[in-house]
Amino acid sequence: MSGRSLPRAALLLLGLQLTALGPAAAVEIYTSRVLEAVNGTDVRLKCKFSSFAPVGDALTVTWNFRPQDGGSEQFVFYYHMDPFQPTSGRFKDRVVWDGNTDRYDASIQLQRLRFDDNGTYTCQVKNPPDVDGLVGEIRLSVVHTVRFSEIYFLALAIGSACALMIIIVIGVVLFQHFRKRRWAERAHKVVEITPKEEERLNQEKKVAVYLEDTD
Repeated sequence: MSGRSLPRAALLLLGLQLTALGPAAAVEIYTSRVLEAVNGTDVRLKCKFSSFAPVGDALTVTWNFRPQDGGSEQFVFYYHMDPFQPTSGRFKDRVVWDGNTDRYDASIQLQRLRFDDNGTYTCQVKNPPDVDGLVGEIRLSVVHTVRFSEIYFLALAIGSACALMIIIVIGVVLFQHFRKRRWAERAHKVVEITPKEEERLNQEKKVAVYLEDTD
């Protein structure tokens, strides 16, 4: 009885080990999850991944789209050794490959944003034998303008940089001014001292001549 239970225990242990290794070998996706962009501009949909297996020619990247107002999932982009753009639909001539699989980057660029681009974009990477793993998602919101908070922080950053430059310029100008003033004061003192020195030397010469005459 114990002889039969030993192989079963070994098989059970092996199965648990394989189960534990399974998730570690799956492709993991990293995205920005939530993104906001201005209507009419271009936006980069970032998708980074990690894989247990080295990147090879079998790697594939699939991007799809689910509209915010519902509806069926739509094809956006496909990559397998070369990029394949959609030949029809809303994303025709508007999607550009912006990734580098050697750097585990499967990002794309969506150009000329429209309000009907609002929705969820999914990024799926398969790198055989790693074909399992969660699909990365990005919820994109297309807006009229950048939110006030973003404009405020941008203006604050630009204003701070300008103020710092002005302070530096003023500091340099003041330093040069006081430096020139100090040199001018020193030169003035030299000019004042020189006639006195000449007068003293003249007096000494007169005394020396007088002493010679008296001798």
